[in-house]
Amino acid sequence: MSANASKKVIFAALLGNTLIAITKFAAAFMTGSSAMLSEGIHSLVDTGNQGLLLHGLKQAKKPADKDFPFGHGKEIYFWSFVVAILIFAVGAGVSLYEGVHHILHPRPIENVLLNYIVLGFALLFEGAAWFFALGEFSRAKGKWGYIEAVHRGKDPSMFVVLFEDSAAMLGLLVAAVGIGLSQYTGILYFDGIASVIIGLILGGTAIWLAYETKGLLIGESANQHVVEGIRTLAQGIPEIKQVKEVLTMHMGPDFILVNISADFTNSTSTGQLERLIAQLDQRIKTKFPQVKRIFIEAEVSLKSKST
Repeated sequence: MSANASKKVIFAALLGNTLIAITKFAAAFMTGSSAMLSEGIHSLVDTGNQGLLLHGLKQAKKPADKDFPFGHGKEIYFWSFVVAILIFAVGAGVSLYEGVHHILHPRPIENVLLNYIVLGFALLFEGAAWFFALGEFSRAKGKWGYIEAVHRGKDPSMFVVLFEDSAAMLGLLVAAVGIGLSQYTGILYFDGIASVIIGLILGGTAIWLAYETKGLLIGESANQHVVEGIRTLAQGIPEIKQVKEVLTMHMGPDFILVNISADFTNSTSTGQLERLIAQLDQRIKTKFPQVKRIFIEAEVSLKSKST
């Protein structure tokens, strides 16, 4: 997924969630609905999260320097993890609190029709953002399944937005059901229960996002087809007797660091070794443009040479 495509998805979600949050809070204030207040908090958290993701994308573009010789690509991983924490701590926490509070101290919902109107518009706007994010994600995932694409994906900004929008759609449906049950049965607890369920949805979403971004933040390897492709290119050089290791790590969505340990034939001279290493370096970067830096540990006659 390109940075431009990620930005389009984030901007679309940012605009939609800003408008939705304003209308939800207005409706919650006018009607006193706990579920609607939870939904307003949810949209507000999502709005802030999109701002953090945009900040992460901007920071990730900063060039390498003496303190960060491999660049700042992992900034997007860090801010994606922060987003997951915020969804859990703020979104889920406040929704659960509001839900429990309204279960213990229920009160009637006023002007119920307004809630339904707001939920309808929210579903419309949220659905549009969700379809846009899903379309971009579907194009980016290629032949992988959706769960596999999330697990293997190296650009968390895309699936973070998709997760948020999916949780938002589900939360809107829960809020509508909770308000409807409270209205038609007269049992006011349903509104608070809906708020609790929304909190649990947000909590589950946050835990999954945190799990998927943790590996990238720590230092996840490139996908297996990239690793095997690099190994195949190295083994294709006749002077290499054995490829011992191919170690990779994503320094950002579009930056792979590679370390190769290989045994060369004893007849390989120093001059040949330098040319072969340069040739291998070029081949790898041509086939896999995301590979930006390559370190090769070359062994000839038990003497180690590296580049």
